[in-house]
Amino acid sequence: MTLLYIVFATFVGGVLSVVVAASLTVSVLTRVVRDLVSLSAGVLLGTALLNVLPEAFESKASPQNLFATLLGGLMFFFLLEKAELYRHQHHHEGDEHHHHHGFDRQQAGRGGWSVLLGDSIHNFCDGIIIAAAFLTDVRLGAVTSLAIIAHEIPQEVGDYIVLLNAGFSRRKALLYNAASGLAAVLGGVIGYFVVGPWESLFPYLLVIASSSFVYIAVADLIPQLQHRLSLKDTASQLAWLAGGLLIIVIATRTLHH
Repeated sequence: MTLLYIVFATFVGGVLSVVVAASLTVSVLTRVVRDLVSLSAGVLLGTALLNVLPEAFESKASPQNLFATLLGGLMFFFLLEKAELYRHQHHHEGDEHHHHHGFDRQQAGRGGWSVLLGDSIHNFCDGIIIAAAFLTDVRLGAVTSLAIIAHEIPQEVGDYIVLLNAGFSRRKALLYNAASGLAAVLGGVIGYFVVGPWESLFPYLLVIASSSFVYIAVADLIPQLQHRLSLKDTASQLAWLAGGLLIIVIATRTLHH
């Protein structure tokens, strides 16, 4: 049953965002992605700090070793993003193909395939994280999957818009994004069979998962929200951020009951 949970969670996480992108127009996507970024930041921070890290520190593992793992994980994801293999695209332009001479257009044209490669690696890592969480506890796996799905939606929507700007047709952009999303299923299955026998490593894998969530939220999502906005827009950001935290709190309490 655990393997079925992992496959289902990784499949939903990899494909749901593509379905969202397919069902909305580019102009609508660019309007909602900002709110989704705020929501996913709250979900990621809530999952990492209120669920996954406490679960890891309740184990018999040394706190010093767990904190060292957290630091190493943050540095690892920093270096991985430096190599453009762990990118989080949350593109806000709604022009599709209109800014032929703009910086975004040029960057997207050169980086379309790089985005797909980086996204596939990212999704594969997410699959391993989901597998480790489910192998630790089914409830923890469910909350972790929710966090990954929440941040995958704005990421995949952003990737979809970037691919359109890079010259991909709508059909190809969706198809390649879906194929990239299925890398999460592969990561989940491999994680189940490779990680499963090494139960003593679960606390460290959970900490690495937390470092991924914290890094994405702090280094990628929150800086996008630090623009000079009106009081109304700022209040909206805070509301969506708080909504993400509330989702995790409610989900955790519901699963425990």
